[in-house]
Parts: sequence; structure tokens; C-alpha cells
Amino acid sequence: MTRRFKMLVLLMVMLLIAAVGVVVVWTQHDDEEPVTILGTWTGQQEEQFKTVLRGFGIPFHYQGTAAQREVLLSKVQSGEPPDVVIMPGIGELAEYRDQNRLKPLDRLYDPKQYGAPWNAAGTASGHVYWVPVKADLKSIVWYREGHRPANAPAPMRSWCMGMDDDGASGWPGTDWIEDLVLQRAGPGFYAQWALNSGGPKKKWWTSGQVRTAWAAWAALLEKNRPAAGKALLTDHRGPSGGHGLLFGAAHGCTLEHQGSFARSFYGSKDTEHARLMDSAPLLPGGGTRVRAHEVTGDFAALFSKRAQARELIRRLSSKEAQQKWATVAGVFSANRQVVPKGEAVERQIAQRLLKGPRCLDASDVMAPAVRDAFYEAVLLTMARVAEGQDPHLGTLLENVQRVQDVSTLNDGHAALQTVCSTH
Repeated sequence: MTRRFKMLVLLMVMLLIAAVGVVVVWTQHDDEEPVTILGTWTGQQEEQFKTVLRGFGIPFHYQGTAAQREVLLSKVQSGEPPDVVIMPGIGELAEYRDQNRLKPLDRLYDPKQYGAPWNAAGTASGHVYWVPVKADLKSIVWYREGHRPANAPAPMRSWCMGMDDDGASGWPGTDWIEDLVLQRAGPGFYAQWALNSGGPKKKWWTSGQVRTAWAAWAALLEKNRPAAGKALLTDHRGPSGGHGLLFGAAHGCTLEHQGSFARSFYGSKDTEHARLMDSAPLLPGGGTRVRAHEVTGDFAALFSKRAQARELIRRLSSKEAQQKWATVAGVFSANRQVVPKGEAVERQIAQRLLKGPRCLDASDVMAPAVRDAFYEAVLLTMARVAEGQDPHLGTLLENVQRVQDVSTLNDGHAALQTVCSTH
């Protein structure tokens, strides 16, 4: 071997060692980088969530924002998505999954630990891409302790309403429509409408069931047009500083159609005096029969393959972490191994979450374009009623149907075969 050749071999070995060193250093650096998490919780809920995360011993950076859709889209388009995203919009997660941006969560958690309809996370390929890390109950009405309403439809003047939300205004109104459809038409129709079962051949939005439910809500708004106009400009969380809508000093309303998460808006002292009942008797049209309860969830998904991010998902979805979060923050879990704790109100919520027919929030499972059209139609209904105009429900629903017709039904929606549980 010539001296020149020996030198060349030595140089190549040194370069290889250096390259391996760089790889090792980079790997170590990657492991030490905090796991980035994008969620919707801010304020007290954010701090409570961070308390749970700190127990994992995994470095993390959490960003909470009410404009999550816009923030996530911006991060994805810039090529810097968060490692983990937590959101209620399964329909939106399904679109990212179809773009091959989400990583499978196979073997990171046991879907069998989660009850229906939250466990509808699989796909035709058998992979799972999101896991429920928080559950909430809808189809309920909040009232102040000692002022339980009669089991009869409540007048417009009684209702606390706020449609404003950063980046997603109108969603509280969709909850009204969804609940009306669910209680009037039942879980079977509701699930087909939410998933657009049958594709373009079916016109769910212009069906009699959806139209009559929507008309009932519009008729309620027409009973107090100034209140409808005020609701358009009112934040659903209430005035800044807390107390929500039900306990806010500036509001004379006595009832709030809102999910179990409303307790976080009321403040610790007011929460003690908040009571709930099923919404069915109080909705327009009344009737005491509860056909099912609408529920929602916050689902965690992975945008990266980082080992630390996968481990964080594994721990967050575990029975231990779910139990700790339920204890620390008084939230609810879809994990059936978590034991509900708390006072009478918490037990009522847990009972409804665990028993009886339950249906996921319809707008959460719809494709984002359809969901946004739903929000817009709700806002237009309120605006026109407030101005004393005909809301033109036929035209509004036809417009949403057109958006539905051009929206592609992706595999994520097809996989959600248990939007409603049967028991």
C-alpha cells in the first residue's frame, strides 16, 4: 500500500468519524429539544395541563391559542408544524391525515380503553391517528343554584348567548342546531347528517329534519331581536375578567346552553353555584324525552416521528395521566379506566358521559370547509333576524349543501363509523 493511498484511507476514516460524530451530536440535540405542542387551552386550563405534562419528565413547549386553525395551517405551510397538536376537530385532523402529515399512533395506546364514540379513531388500513385526551358533555343547560327552570321551552329572554370566538365565531350556534336535530330526529339521522352518509346523492342539509330544527332556532331568536344582535358581538366566554355569561354582572339571562367546559369560564366561586339539567325540555318545541347526549373531545395527533413526542402521547393517553388531569383540573376523560371524582355536578356530567346514547359534535367531524359554511350560516341567520329581515333559511341551507357537494369525503370520515354510540 503506497504512502499516498494510506493517507487517503486515513483521511476518509477521519471524515467518517467526524460525520458519525455530527450525527450523534445532532441526535442528542434532537432528543434535548422540547416537544412542541399546539392546543386551545389558555389561562387556568393551560396551567393545569402543564402541571400534568411536567410529571412526564419530558421537555416541552406548549402554545395555547383560540385561533388554532390559523396558527396550525401557518406552521404546516411554513414547514415547521408542532410535534403534537390537540384539537376537537376530527374532520380537520382527517384532512391532514389524508395529506400524509400525521404519524400513526399504533401501539402508543389501547383504543379499547376508550368508550364510544371517542374511540372511533381507526382507518380502513387499521392505523389510528388520534387519541382523545379530554372529553366534554353537551346537550345540557346551566342555571344558577336555586333557580331550576321548569321542564318547558324557555323564552329567548332567559338565554345567555355569545357567538364570538377568535377564529371560530358561530360555533356556539351550531351546538344549538345540532342539539335540536339530535333531540328531534334521533341519533340515526344525526350520524348520517354529520358524516354525509351516501355522498353527493344525499342532501342532508336541505332535508326536512335539518330545516325544521333550524327554523325552530330562528323562531326563538325572533322573539327578542335585540338580544340576537347582542349575541353576535358577545364572546361566548363572557366579559374579560371571568364569570362567563351566566354569572356576568352585565347579563340578565338565567340559562346557558353550553358544554361542561363552561365551568372554566365561571370562575371558582361561581362554579360552586352552577347547576345543570338536560337540554331537551328547554329547547324550542320542548318535550322531555332525551334522545341522546351530544359530546365532544380534544384529540391529540402527531406531526413528527420524534421519540420524545411519541412518548409524550403514550403517557398523556395513559390511565395514570388521565386520572391525574381529572383530579388536578376537574376535567373528564373518555378513558373507561379513569374513575370519575368530584361533587354532585361532576358526577352528573360523568354519568351522562358514560351512559346512554352519545353523539360526537357534528361540526367537529365534518370536513373543515363544510364546518366553516355551517358557522357562517348560523351567523347570517342571527344577523338577519336581528335586523328584522327574513333569514332565508332555504337559501342558506342550499349554500351549505353546495359546499358539502364539492367537499371530498375522505377516509377519516369514512372511518368514523361510531359518531353515535348505541348505549
